[in-house]
Amino acid sequence: MVDDLSAEQRKVDADVEQVKSRRTRDKDRMDQGLISSPKDLERMQGELESLERRITTLEDEELEVMARQEDAQRELDGFVAQLAASQERLAALSVVRDEKLAALDADLDAVVADRTPAAAEIPADLMALYERLREQKGGVAAAELRARQCGGCRLTLDAHELAEIAATPADTVVRCEECQRILVRTAESGL
Repeated sequence: MVDDLSAEQRKVDADVEQVKSRRTRDKDRMDQGLISSPKDLERMQGELESLERRITTLEDEELEVMARQEDAQRELDGFVAQLAASQERLAALSVVRDEKLAALDADLDAVVADRTPAAAEIPADLMALYERLREQKGGVAAAELRARQCGGCRLTLDAHELAEIAATPADTVVRCEECQRILVRTAESGL
């Protein structure tokens, strides 16, 4: 918009200069006495008055375009400042994000390092079940059974299910009937 208004202002400037040039030329002709006929002199005087009105109109248009251009430039400057502030904020947030991602990657590496020896002791069929469930359940294959509630689907198990789980040996894999996750029994399971 600023560019459009600049172009419009240049056009109005050119129009003003053209009309002023014509006025100067006609006035010089009159002042030099090149127009001798009273009728032509009267017509030329009328044309000079018309040129003066045209100049006034064009200068008013020019002032109006300049005012609009200043407003548009102020608005553009505001947008540029907002963009710069947004870019600075984005850069700062990107740094924070990268730091947090690096911390998460370090935490993940530590968990993987801790998990590897423990996973080596788990029977292959149980590990295969765990990996399959983890893929199906969005990364959570095992859930704690706490206060008679499955930590995966958050459903409370009924007394019959709890009695069956309590009667099952501790080294037997128990799964939630609702979400099929492996239930991890603890002292807080409510058995």
